[in-house]
Amino acid sequence: MTPTTRLPHWASQNLAAARVVLVLTLLVGLAYPLAMTAIAQVPGLRHSAQGSLVTGSDGRTVGSSLIGQSFTDKQGNPIPRYFQSRPSNAGAGYDATASGAGNQGPESVVDTLPTKGTPGKPSLLTQVCARSKQVGELEHVDGSRPYCTADGVGAVLGVSYDHGTSGRVTRAVSLNQACPAKPFLSSYKGVTVVCAKPGQDYSGTVTVPVRGSAPANPVVPADAVTASGSGLDPDISPAYAKLQAPRVARERSTSQANVLMLVKNYTTGRALGVLGEPVVNVVELNLALDHTYPKQGA
Repeated sequence: MTPTTRLPHWASQNLAAARVVLVLTLLVGLAYPLAMTAIAQVPGLRHSAQGSLVTGSDGRTVGSSLIGQSFTDKQGNPIPRYFQSRPSNAGAGYDATASGAGNQGPESVVDTLPTKGTPGKPSLLTQVCARSKQVGELEHVDGSRPYCTADGVGAVLGVSYDHGTSGRVTRAVSLNQACPAKPFLSSYKGVTVVCAKPGQDYSGTVTVPVRGSAPANPVVPADAVTASGSGLDPDISPAYAKLQAPRVARERSTSQANVLMLVKNYTTGRALGVLGEPVVNVVELNLALDHTYPKQGA
């Protein structure tokens, strides 16, 4: 008998590893993707599997119902005939390749004022205040909010005391209003409020947000002034949609009731009846507007 030739130990180990790699490649690199692709073509799943794409009146794909869009002109100004989406921090706005949030929390209330050569950085509070003011002007409603100045920045003072953090007030600076702006308060506890000088260090002062006289429930909804965590949210609240309805109806030369009916058609209720809040898909709503109430020359 011819003796059986055995492979060296190292060779048998490498051969076994190669077989495992081949089998796993066929299973998870070929068979599994093909199986999932086939399942995704089942009626009812096909649309979602292909990205929930939506088409315009000309039949061309114009986006996805899952990803929001900015309905603004080249200068970034809102286009009046469209419902506006919520703010976005994804790239330059709704960039699906740069999904992300602004990473600013509720304690972000003091701006970094611009100086010569540096653009500065607005706090989250000032961003909210500025957006609320802009929405109020666009929709012709009261855009005021608590802790916001009339000129759309955070109403925050930097206060100095004669005993560090307590005692008599010796100085008060409106931290987010750069000179020569007029401070939103003339005085604070008997001390004249002054504007902030860009580049000056106010870290030694006590930060004091001032609520002001704005209503506790602002007319401009929260989703109109805050971005989503992904920056790609295609939905707004029914309250924000209703706020915009008069403007859109006027621009589309139709009644507010007709526009509100479309809003209702594109409103999704709570998941399972209890989870989340009702939302309005802005992308689908604006496409429906273009199809149902096109504006001549738009």
